[in-house]
Amino acid sequence: MRIFTFISLLFCSFYSFSQNGIIKGNLANQLNNEPISFANVLIIETAQGASSDENGNFEINGLVPGLYNLKISFVGFKDVLVSEIQVSNSKPSIVNVKMEEISTKINEVVIKSAAFRKTEESPLSLRNIGIAEIQRNPGANRDISKVIQSLPGVTSVASFRNDLIIRGGAPNENRFYLDDIEVPNINHFATQGASGGPVGLINVDFINEVDFYSGAFPANRGNTMSSVFNFKQRDTRDDRIGLTATISPNDIGLTVEGPISKDKTNTLLLSVRRSYLQLLFKALKLPFLPTYHDYQFKYRKKWKKSELYIVGLGALDQFDLNLDANETESQKYLLGNLPVTPQWNYTQGLVYKKYRNQGYTTFVVSRNMLNNEAYKYEDNDESDASKLRYKYKSQEIENKLRIENTERFGTYKLNAGVGYEYVKYNNNTFNRIATPNGPDTINYQSSLNFSKYYLFGQLSKNFFNEKLIASFGIRADGNSYSKDMSNPLDQFSPRLSLSYAINQQFSINFNTGIYYQLPPYTVLGYKKDDSFVNKNNQVKFIENQQIVAGLEYRTSTSSRITLEGFYKKYDKYPFLLRDSISLANLGGDFGVIGNESVTSISKGRSYGMELMVQQRMFKGFYGIAAYTFSYSEFQDKLGIYRPSSWDSRHIFSLTAGKQFKKNWEIGISWRYQSGLPFTPANEFASSLVSNWNVRGAELLDYNQLNSNRLNNTNYINLRVDKKWFFKKWSLNVFLDIQNLLENKITRKQLILDVPLDNNGNPVGQPSIINPTDPINEQRYKLKYIDNTSGTRIPSIGIVVSY
Repeated sequence: MRIFTFISLLFCSFYSFSQNGIIKGNLANQLNNEPISFANVLIIETAQGASSDENGNFEINGLVPGLYNLKISFVGFKDVLVSEIQVSNSKPSIVNVKMEEISTKINEVVIKSAAFRKTEESPLSLRNIGIAEIQRNPGANRDISKVIQSLPGVTSVASFRNDLIIRGGAPNENRFYLDDIEVPNINHFATQGASGGPVGLINVDFINEVDFYSGAFPANRGNTMSSVFNFKQRDTRDDRIGLTATISPNDIGLTVEGPISKDKTNTLLLSVRRSYLQLLFKALKLPFLPTYHDYQFKYRKKWKKSELYIVGLGALDQFDLNLDANETESQKYLLGNLPVTPQWNYTQGLVYKKYRNQGYTTFVVSRNMLNNEAYKYEDNDESDASKLRYKYKSQEIENKLRIENTERFGTYKLNAGVGYEYVKYNNNTFNRIATPNGPDTINYQSSLNFSKYYLFGQLSKNFFNEKLIASFGIRADGNSYSKDMSNPLDQFSPRLSLSYAINQQFSINFNTGIYYQLPPYTVLGYKKDDSFVNKNNQVKFIENQQIVAGLEYRTSTSSRITLEGFYKKYDKYPFLLRDSISLANLGGDFGVIGNESVTSISKGRSYGMELMVQQRMFKGFYGIAAYTFSYSEFQDKLGIYRPSSWDSRHIFSLTAGKQFKKNWEIGISWRYQSGLPFTPANEFASSLVSNWNVRGAELLDYNQLNSNRLNNTNYINLRVDKKWFFKKWSLNVFLDIQNLLENKITRKQLILDVPLDNNGNPVGQPSIINPTDPINEQRYKLKYIDNTSGTRIPSIGIVVSY
C-alpha cells in the first residue's frame, strides 16, 4: 500500500477539486434508427438526470467523477439500464442506446428495466459483461479471456494460458465477433487449429460490453458448439482528440480517439501496444523470450438512416529462445523442446447498416489471415541442416460476406440472411516425429482453396403480454471442399427457445438445437502421398446436439440467481488415426493440432449443472459466485467413454469487490477447480534413442488415455485500485497479485537422466542403458522430475487518460 500513499502525496498539490464530469449520448429506435425525443434519462439513486432533445441527444453535467448507473425510459419502449458508467473530468462519457419498442399495447403490460440482458433467441446461457467488470477483475490483467473464468461452465487449463473450455467442449469450439465481424482468434501466440494462447489480443479500452453465449446460439452465429462472444466496441468521445496511455503487467500501450471531421460524424479509435515480457523473462533467466506487438482501430461514420464502421485488429508475435538460460535440468529440457515460433495475423472488415421503418439490413465484408511458422534444430544448432527436427509454415486466409435482415411485425421478429466465404490454406511441413513403433518423417506441401456458404433464419414471437416468448431458428451450412459436405441440407441446424415469465422476477427458460462445426483447416489441408488424405477419408462436419433448461430469479437490487442444466452430444468428431484419440482432447497447449490423418467417427458427451449468483454494483458492492458440476467424456479407440482432457468435475469461483471513499477500490477472486485428466508417458517408447533424438520429449501412452489427474487448483487473486481525477486528465494506479497463496500444479515429467554436479546442475552426457543392442533398440536412461507451474505474481499498472 505504500506506493499508493506515495503517489497520493505526490499528486495532492496538483489535484483539482473541480467536478465537471459529463454523461452524454444519443437515444434511437433499435429498428429504424429514428431519434427518440423527450425520453427520461435518470441517474439511479440521485435526483440528477436529463431529457433527450428532438435529435435524441442528452447531456448530464456537473458530475463528481465515479461510477454511475443510468435508467432510460420512454412511453412505448422498454426501459433500459446502463450499469457502471465511469465518469471523469478528462472526457465526457458517451452512452449511445438503441431502445426496443414494446410490441404489445401500452396499457396492457408494464415492462420494467432489467440489469441483465435477455433476448428472444437466447433466453438462457447468455451473460453480459461490462467494461468496468473487465478492467477491475482481480488477476485478469485486463484480459477478457481470464475474466470469463469467473462465470459458470468455464474450465481453465493452466494459469499462463487463455484457453476457453466451455461446458466440456474443446478450445476450438468457440467463435468471436468484434462489432459483427468474425475474428478467428483473440490471443497472441495462438494455437493453430484451436483458439487459445497466453495473452489477450483485444484492447479492453476499446470494449463497451461483451455478450457471452455458452449455449442457445442464435441462427446468425454458426460454426460453433461451445460458445459465441460478441465484443461491442465503445463509441469515441466527440468533443476533441484524446489520449490514453497504459502500462500494464504485460505491455505498454497508447490509445487515440476522437472526431476527425468538423461535423463530428466521422470518429476514429486507434491503439498500438508492445510487450516488455521478454525483458522480465531474460532477467529471470527463463529459457523463452516472448515479444508481441498489436494494433486495433475502429472508424465510424453516421448518417440519419444508416451507419458505416471499419474495424481492424492485428498482431505480430515472436517467440525466441534464451540460450543463455541453460543451467538447470528444467531449463535444458525446455530449450531442447521449445521451437522458435514467429507468427502474425490480422482481421479487417467493414459493416454497413441501412435502417427502414420497421427494420434494418446489415452488410458485413471482412478478410482475416494467419501466418504461422515454427522451426526446431537438435541442440538448437541452426548451422547444421542435418539437425533440423521441425520446420513449419502455414497460412489461413478467409474472405467473408454476410448479409442479414432484421424486421419486426407487431409481436413477431424475423432475422434472416445468407453468407459466403472464400478460403485459402497453405502448408509446408517437415517434421521428424516419434511414434511407439519408432521415428517417422512427415514432409509435404499443401495448397487448398474452397468456398463456404450458408443461410439462416430465426422467427420470434411473444404471447400473453410477453409472459411467453418463443423463438425458432434454422441454419444450413455447406462447402465445396468435398461432396460429403457440399449439400447444406446435410447440415440442417434447427433450434428452439422458450421462456415463460411466472412474474416479474421469476422465469423458466429452455433451449434445444443441433449445431455443426467445420473441422480445422489443419485437418482439411493435410496431405499424404500427395493426396488430401482426409478428403479421401470422408471427413465431415462435426455434429453437436444440445438441450439446456434453467430457472432465473431477479431481484429489485440488480442481482439475479440462475440455475441451468445442460446436455451436449457429439458425433462425427475427427479421430486421429496415428495416435488413436479424438481431436477433442487436444488444443490446450502451444503449437499446431489436427495436421494428420483422421476419420469422422469420434463420439462424445458432456453434461452437468450450473448455479450462479450475481450482484451488479449496488451501494459500492459487487460480486459473482458460480458453481459448476459436470462431466466431459469421449470414446477411446475401443469405443469406451473416457474422461476428456477438459473433464473438471467441480468448479467454484467467487469474485467480489467494494468501492470506498476517495476512489479506492479492492477486489478479490477465488477459484477452486478439480484436477484435469492427463495421459501418462509411455516410458519404453520414450526411452528409445531414435525417438528421443527426434522428439526430445516423452511420448504419451494413449492406451491409458486420461487415466491420471492433476492436483486440484485453488487460486486467490487480489487487486487494489486508486484513481485520481484532475481537471483535464485522470490517473489510475493498481496493484494486482495473481495466485496470492502460490498454489502450484505438479506433474511428473520424463527427462534424460544425466549426471549432476554438487549444485544439482546437469553435467556430462546422457547414458544408454543397453549400448550393445542394435542401434534401433538402444534406450536412454530416463527419470521423472516435478514439472511445477504456479507462482505468485505481483504487478503494478498505470493508466493515464487525457
